Amino acid sequence: MNRDERKALFQEVDVYPVTCQRLSAGRTNREVLEEVLRGGAKIVQLREKELSTLEFYRMALEFRERTAAAGVLLLINDRLDIALAVEADGVHLGLEDLPLAVARRLAPEMLLGASTHSIEEALEAQENGADYINVGPIFPTGTKEGIKKFLGPRAVTEIGARVRVPFTVMGGINESNLDQVLSAGARRVAMVTAITQAPDIAERVRSLRRRIAAHATG
Repeated sequence: MNRDERKALFQEVDVYPVTCQRLSAGRTNREVLEEVLRGGAKIVQLREKELSTLEFYRMALEFRERTAAAGVLLLINDRLDIALAVEADGVHLGLEDLPLAVARRLAPEMLLGASTHSIEEALEAQENGADYINVGPIFPTGTKEGIKKFLGPRAVTEIGARVRVPFTVMGGINESNLDQVLSAGARRVAMVTAITQAPDIAERVRSLRRRIAAHATG
């Protein structure tokens, strides 16, 4: 696929599962992947910071094979080299990762996602060529250490009103507070533990997709 085709598929994204094996209730990333695909997710991000480069490459290659067969977008967290090596659909970059302009030069047809923590950072990422922006953390979260500032649902409305590219929201979002971010205007919700630790991952993905769709059409 080229970049335009990938951007078109990204428009269909609602639930955005992000992996983390140590936070998956004893399940492997492969098991989580199979369940999120069974639940109908349109995208998955492979995020695993505790593997060697070779281990990460091998896992990414397996993820690429399964997501390609399912027609699902695969994004790799942080590692553009791994994303290029396995022909992933894109890479998600944090503030301390490779600059967006450099990543675009190296991967002109990939989706580039950017983590942002304020309106200023969101607008800067947009101007630097991000295909989508992640906004967060919205609520307190255990997946990011050392974070003391949480944006709250109001930031979803404020940032959503000012950015032109699609945006996702992330950070401490779960079934109990999901309606707050949806009411604030979010339509693409990135989650780790709310999905990876669910007793039935596939059903959790289905349930979340139904709730997002209800807000989108309501």
